[in-house]
Amino acid sequence: MNSRPTVCAYYFPNWHVDPRNETIHGKGWTEWRVTQHATPRFPGHEQPKVPLHGYEDEADPRAMAKKIELAASHGIDAFIFDWYYFFDGSYRERCIRDGFLGAPNRGDLKFALMWANHHPIYAHPGSYWKPAEMLWSGDIDAETFRHCTDHCIKHYLNQPNYLRVNGGLYFSFFRAKAMIEQVGGPMTARALLDDFRFRVEKAGLGRLTLDGNASEFGRNNLDDANRLIRETGFDCCSCYGWGARGGDHFPSISYSDWMEINRDEDRYFTRGLDVPYNPVVPTGWDSSPRTVQSDMFDKRPYPFGTVITGNTPELFEQALRRTAEFMKSEGTGELVHIACWNEWTEGAYLEPDTQYGNARLEAVRNVFGRRAAQPE
Repeated sequence: MNSRPTVCAYYFPNWHVDPRNETIHGKGWTEWRVTQHATPRFPGHEQPKVPLHGYEDEADPRAMAKKIELAASHGIDAFIFDWYYFFDGSYRERCIRDGFLGAPNRGDLKFALMWANHHPIYAHPGSYWKPAEMLWSGDIDAETFRHCTDHCIKHYLNQPNYLRVNGGLYFSFFRAKAMIEQVGGPMTARALLDDFRFRVEKAGLGRLTLDGNASEFGRNNLDDANRLIRETGFDCCSCYGWGARGGDHFPSISYSDWMEINRDEDRYFTRGLDVPYNPVVPTGWDSSPRTVQSDMFDKRPYPFGTVITGNTPELFEQALRRTAEFMKSEGTGELVHIACWNEWTEGAYLEPDTQYGNARLEAVRNVFGRRAAQPE
């Protein structure tokens, strides 16, 4: 990777009112309430996190326009939206449908979808007794696959600012291996992916570039991961964050130590996978706001767990610079992912807060600069 990569920020769309959320948490609920009620869980724990621009409604095109301007002016080329679609339809869709696509400056930023095909859990908040109770199934069958991808072709992949990678429309799967297993194995998955490609081409949209989460394919067995990639026809791989989240360190580990633990992850995937790997740089990790704040904070299943502390903009910039240098020296994919734009209740966000202002965004621009304007 010799030229500037395409800089993508994962976007978590739960900061607007959604009917499914209202049935669980009450009228008008958004995840901002979880952010607002976070508390320090151990000495030195920096909570709550407070957004500099307030608790905005992302489904409002005016609010989204400010996010687009902030991202584009600081070197972000695209949002990769976490995309939720189940057997009974979509979830958290108003953010992209009403907010992003309704923003007057939407053309200033590319966008793409990552199908977050996991089971939604009761993590707003998760209790000590039932920390990760499933709300409903995120499993995929062939019918759900076709309905989802038809919906995406009709409403999103046909947009002029949809992200293309290596000439193809970029579409990612968070749990690629699980999808393969749920639809009946590699042969069935290959047929579904081929049919997805066919329908995209039939719609006059050209090729697809299909991405799968490398760690979900099989982080500890790349031979198995490569076999599945070959048999199903994925084009590239990415990750949503670093793999090691602190191990035995509890309740916290410093960002600098966390960065060191994951030092070789990019090299491991880049050299071990049969397809291009797109590196990721997380801004931090702290899912403690998603726990019941009056419960004890012990080492329990998610959303309990190790918190990353000391994740300053300066250290984040070091991580970005290290990844940029690696991408220049190795044959990586053409994207660099940042986790995330706005995972406020998982401690991973680029959006300005009252502690550091725009400093994390400025770190991105310091390392990658801004891409020259490209014609649509």
